[in-house]
Amino acid sequence: MAQLKRNLKMGMVGGGPDSFIGDVHLKAARLDGGVDIVAGAFSSDPKKSKKKGRELNLDPKRAYASYTEMIEKESQLPEGERIDFVSIVTPNHVHFPVARDFLLAGFNVICDKPMTLDTDEARELKKIVKKSKKVFALTHNYTGYPMVKLAKDMIAKGDIGKVRKIVVQYPQGWLATNLEETDQKQAAWRTDPKKSGAAGCIGDIGTHAENLAEYVTGLPITKMCADLNTFVKGRRLDDDGNILLHFEDGAKGVLHASQISVGEENNHAIWVYGEKGGLEWHQEHPNYLYQKTPDGPEQVWKRGNDYVAAKSPAAARASRLPSGHPEAFFEAFANIYKNATDTMRAHLLGKKPTALELDFPTVDDGLRGMLFIETTVKSSKSKEKWTKMPRR
Repeated sequence: MAQLKRNLKMGMVGGGPDSFIGDVHLKAARLDGGVDIVAGAFSSDPKKSKKKGRELNLDPKRAYASYTEMIEKESQLPEGERIDFVSIVTPNHVHFPVARDFLLAGFNVICDKPMTLDTDEARELKKIVKKSKKVFALTHNYTGYPMVKLAKDMIAKGDIGKVRKIVVQYPQGWLATNLEETDQKQAAWRTDPKKSGAAGCIGDIGTHAENLAEYVTGLPITKMCADLNTFVKGRRLDDDGNILLHFEDGAKGVLHASQISVGEENNHAIWVYGEKGGLEWHQEHPNYLYQKTPDGPEQVWKRGNDYVAAKSPAAARASRLPSGHPEAFFEAFANIYKNATDTMRAHLLGKKPTALELDFPTVDDGLRGMLFIETTVKSSKSKEKWTKMPRR
């Protein structure tokens, strides 16, 4: 197969000197060596954008003062010199206008989650992606873990039988106090409805739990009974949520997400129970998948082994190291970038991307996330027991 004889060129919006997630994206995008960061509008403060450009050794002319200037100047460069895609790592309220404008200008987009501020923006963005025919990837990074992909393939192959119950959680404790009243930037925007959207905890990490449950099982949520809470006095958005779920094909579930669970770090985990067995995965111990049967001992599948590759080509593709050498957060992010950028390369070469290359969250997953947030908030306020979640 023909190979693209150059690295893809990446731009970034957001990810300035104070950013945590921006640096994660930068490391992940470049992990496999096929991407170069060449441009960015790293901050709404032009001085900070220039500073980040210097840190990355960029051409000073390509550390832009705004994303609109970035689009204008990059569009004037010839193909192969201008950016091939942009990575958006801003607070939520900026995702839509930046993604919209880059797509309309003919650039591929990789965007942090949640995708937009509300469902209206999400539906509009879906139309724009379809019309542009550009690659749009959403960094629900937990779908990038090899053992998550193994679980997905095992369920699809019927290894645990028809799915009956799904339990998914994401407790953290970092917002157990009124951290947003200090100078903590991440807490400030995540608890601001104008920047975060209609939900706090549910929008920030609850959408990860929703996405993981639907990705692993292949079953969309159909309705829910939600109880959102705000425990910290003065906080304007939820910091805790507990949700009963119904899925397609009769499966039932429980989702809980919390940012006031004192002592918890990122205890994201999922349990899936079928007619013949169960599977269990923990983000803080991501290299292991636990399989349970009714008539035998628990089995532990370990990342990087040949038996994993034989069961799941997607899990094998997502692994870089031999067994016994742990892979985790950066690698999972990198797998989203790897598949999305391989799809971009296929398009540049006039090739059809493979199913494995297309295994990354898309605008459809982003819309599902926004529908989940909207339905959860609606359900929590409703006097009805069950609230239907739209399919799209």
